[in-house]
Amino acid sequence: MPTGIVLIVDDEEKLRTLLARIIRLEGFVVFEAENLKTAGRLLEKEEVDVILCDVKLPDGNGVDFVAELRTRHPAVESILLTAYGNIADGVKAMKNGAFDYIIKGDDNDKIIPLLSRAFEKVQLQKRITQLERQVGQRYTFANILGQTPQITEAIALAKKVAPTDANVLLLGETGTGKEVFAQAIHHGSKRAAKPFMALNCSAFGKELLESELFGHKAGAFTGANKDKRGLIEEADLGTLFLDEIGEMHVDLQAKLLRVLEGNEFIKVGDTRPTRVNVRVIAATNRDLQQEVDLGKFREDLFYRLNVFTISLPPLRNRKKDIPVIAAYYLPFFAVKSNKRVEGMTPGFLEQLQLHEWKGNIRELKNIIERAVILAEGPELTVENLPAEFQASSFRTSGPLSAFDMASMEKLHIQRVLNHTKGNKTEAARLLNIGLTTLYRKIEEYRLVPET
Repeated sequence: MPTGIVLIVDDEEKLRTLLARIIRLEGFVVFEAENLKTAGRLLEKEEVDVILCDVKLPDGNGVDFVAELRTRHPAVESILLTAYGNIADGVKAMKNGAFDYIIKGDDNDKIIPLLSRAFEKVQLQKRITQLERQVGQRYTFANILGQTPQITEAIALAKKVAPTDANVLLLGETGTGKEVFAQAIHHGSKRAAKPFMALNCSAFGKELLESELFGHKAGAFTGANKDKRGLIEEADLGTLFLDEIGEMHVDLQAKLLRVLEGNEFIKVGDTRPTRVNVRVIAATNRDLQQEVDLGKFREDLFYRLNVFTISLPPLRNRKKDIPVIAAYYLPFFAVKSNKRVEGMTPGFLEQLQLHEWKGNIRELKNIIERAVILAEGPELTVENLPAEFQASSFRTSGPLSAFDMASMEKLHIQRVLNHTKGNKTEAARLLNIGLTTLYRKIEEYRLVPET
């Protein structure tokens, strides 16, 4: 067992000493505290993994301490100990974030197994956090994967424009990594230490988008009880990334144009302008020139945004990059699923490269996650892919019958249902189909999860 750090908080010295001795024999490093004040000081100095805490202490209540712990030290797991079982305390403790709640004396044999499971959870969360930091939060040009000419040209253009204050327009299909590029440009600029604010313009209606983007004054409309800063104001001195800019209502386009031309805007319900210094990076999967010709997008805004354009290639046009991208995300999803999957078979990679990838990198990440969940060995195999991938390996030998396709679909859905232990909502998410469609397939194939 890897060494973990445990803190025992209990005012009963004999019990505390006994527990510490037992836990040390299991390979843990143990600290002791007789009250919450001492525990707080130790937590500031030591990287504690798990806390064993009495409920009733001289200077406070362990149940309340758990809630405070979740706020100040969210990575630490806690197990509460009580001399007298109390259902209400137990329920509150679990709601506050305790890993478990046990009774002294009656549950002594549970302590070591509980500690081990709590420590495993801590270690898993640390690994996930580390990988998330690498995969999702360190947006540098080094994190943009690929060696094909199309992607290297896009990266080179982004590197050139990053140090400037020029507005940038990113063009590309959904899932090609436009936000990753926007983040990399921001972090490569002199604004890197300032905020990066992102907004998907297609996710809101006109009124809500206006409020999210420009903010509002209290009383501007029903429910506006206090002033609200919009994302443009939040991004002051930094970068504002507007995804799916082609979906923005024409009336709001005029307000955005004022920001680009005069570095100011008027909040909803206000009469005075607010000054800002914001760099705008916009992205779209639409042909904005065509939208201008159709009268759906302002020509003056288009030219303001189109100072520097970068086109991102779809994944199907750079299939040689697929193995590199898949290998990059594999460790992250292996840790997230708590599985030891370390590679991919040649057949698996071949099927990835045969696919058309209409959802681009976003779809590839989803496929890797699903494959890891279904994997039964150290490598991802063709059998871990959805039915349509597996079917492609037979295309050269002639068309498949309806029976063959149905059999593969049935097998794949059954595997996912088994993995989710019958949770149909989660199964539908992993299969990337609607819940209604899943219910219809279950009835059609007479599927039940294995127990």
